[in-house]
Amino acid sequence: MDMLLSLLATAPAWLSSILLIGAMTLIAMAGPVLVRRRVSLDRLRLNNEVAGFTFATVGVLYAVLLGFAVITVWEKFDEAENAVAQEAAAVTTLYRLAEGIGGDSGTAIHNGLTRYIKVAIAEEWPAMEQGKESHAVTQALKSAYSALMTFTPGDARGAALLAEALHQLDVVTQTRRTRLVMAPGTVPRVLWFVLSGGAVLTLGFTLFFGAENLRAQVMMTGILSFLIFAGLLIITTIDHPFAGAVRVRPEALSAVLDDFSAAAPRD
Repeated sequence: MDMLLSLLATAPAWLSSILLIGAMTLIAMAGPVLVRRRVSLDRLRLNNEVAGFTFATVGVLYAVLLGFAVITVWEKFDEAENAVAQEAAAVTTLYRLAEGIGGDSGTAIHNGLTRYIKVAIAEEWPAMEQGKESHAVTQALKSAYSALMTFTPGDARGAALLAEALHQLDVVTQTRRTRLVMAPGTVPRVLWFVLSGGAVLTLGFTLFFGAENLRAQVMMTGILSFLIFAGLLIITTIDHPFAGAVRVRPEALSAVLDDFSAAAPRD
């Protein structure tokens, strides 16, 4: 299952749609046809009343579970986007504060932050697609901390600068840790098992019904299958917020790097 989920999460959107929605919907639509060949319509009609009440219960329970999972992964995806935006804002603020610190400490902080963003974009974003992190980014962050700790304030203004700079650097560390924790995905295996098993059971209930028009029953089963697997596709696609077709990209950090380049002194 892990290999299949990884493939669907990192594959292009059109391929994931074909594999998850298209293929599974065709299989579900073939179910009523195969059952009708082995079981007569009269025997299936006997199940319609009892199976209808049971199916209503099963359908509502699975719809609630599926909707809850979609909302959860969407909130986590939005949280990952906000974390990257906050990280970029904190780096920018810290860079401006370093200008007030000045001297060798300010220059070292500028260099450390610039390297941090460059390595994060070049190395950590590709690493997060695999649920990993970059040690080079960790080292760049440590160098920024070390440079900041070399600053010794001589007055109240300097003390306020140091306190705010440490706060912003802590924000950078926290937001980076947030995106690293979210990179491998937020949906646990047990929930994937329930979601996939529930989809099979919900669609399996349609096989107990017998409609006079077989073509209409096949179409209704296909519509139900499409809706279920479309929801699963949404979960699969955005469960890994830094991988796949729909992902959080480092544009916010790239914009900050452009600002650094524009603010750098020119000869």
